[in-house]
Amino acid sequence: VERKGKNSSLTVLDPQGNKGGQQLLNSFVEELAIDLPKFMESTSKEKANTLLQIIGIGEELIKLDMEEQAIYNERYQIGRIADQKKKFAEEQIHYPDAPSDLVSTMELIQQQQMILAINGENQRKRENAQRLQTQFDYEAQEIERVKNQLQEMIAKHEVTQNDLSIAKTSAQDLQDQSTAELEHSLQNVEQINLKVRANLDKEKAEQDAENYLNQYKELDEAIKAIREQRMKLLDNAELPLPGLSVNEGELTYNGQGWTDMSGSDQLKVSTAIVRKLKPECGFVLLDKLEQMDMITLNEFSKWLEQEGLQAIATRVSTGEECQIIIEDGYVTENKLENSVVEPVLTETKTWMKGAF
Repeated sequence: VERKGKNSSLTVLDPQGNKGGQQLLNSFVEELAIDLPKFMESTSKEKANTLLQIIGIGEELIKLDMEEQAIYNERYQIGRIADQKKKFAEEQIHYPDAPSDLVSTMELIQQQQMILAINGENQRKRENAQRLQTQFDYEAQEIERVKNQLQEMIAKHEVTQNDLSIAKTSAQDLQDQSTAELEHSLQNVEQINLKVRANLDKEKAEQDAENYLNQYKELDEAIKAIREQRMKLLDNAELPLPGLSVNEGELTYNGQGWTDMSGSDQLKVSTAIVRKLKPECGFVLLDKLEQMDMITLNEFSKWLEQEGLQAIATRVSTGEECQIIIEDGYVTENKLENSVVEPVLTETKTWMKGAF
């Protein structure tokens, strides 16, 4: 990267010697990849989204999360309705002594009319028998009174006697049916129907509650399936750090959320993620290294070396571990190791004004 000329024009050459400008420079260095504090100051969800975009499954996970949220919301509403239906069913009055179907007033009236018709026919037959009896008696008297008409009356009497016998045979076993029960049912039909309707309402409410409960269970299983699919997707993804994951849109490391991580774990996680952003960029900017003790700091240093990264960091401390003194191109003292070292010649470069 070089600036030269009257206007200090920017000239950029890639490792293959191809020329470019700011766009080529931007392709080498991603803002988050060199500015770790900016990443660490973002929200937990923003950190998780950055990780998902890096490993290439962000859009797919967002789609799954949206689908899960939609089903979750639907399941929540179904659950509320199921609870309401169940509570409503429990509050309904139930009459165990009521019939299962509504009582028809018309049917009771028809039955009453049928019984009255039968009873009327029975009465007619009785009246007919009585009439014949009266006639028979009258004719007997006429036989006695009218001797001169005896033969004629005897013949007529015999006919009447035969008719009387038939009538008595038809009427002697007749029994009238009582309408008292039907009359009682007619008087109480509305009360009975009120109980029947209440029982039907309770049964429907219980059925509605059961249906919504079944829908809730089905949606619950759908959510579980999506979450299993989501976990498989994360398990198969190439994450930049073992133990790193995204749970419900939040970044987690070894099962802990961002706010529950130690300061050193936060730095390590952040460094791994921004490293994944631009693998070609060999350094990161760090802040708040005072959150690490010397043991953790040394471990972090080894991890950076293992990853091939250079860290340019700030650390607030009253100790001397922050100082490496260079004089005339030589390291004269390295207080990070708490010892004075022999002067070591470092690589020197000739710097020109306007050149970087």
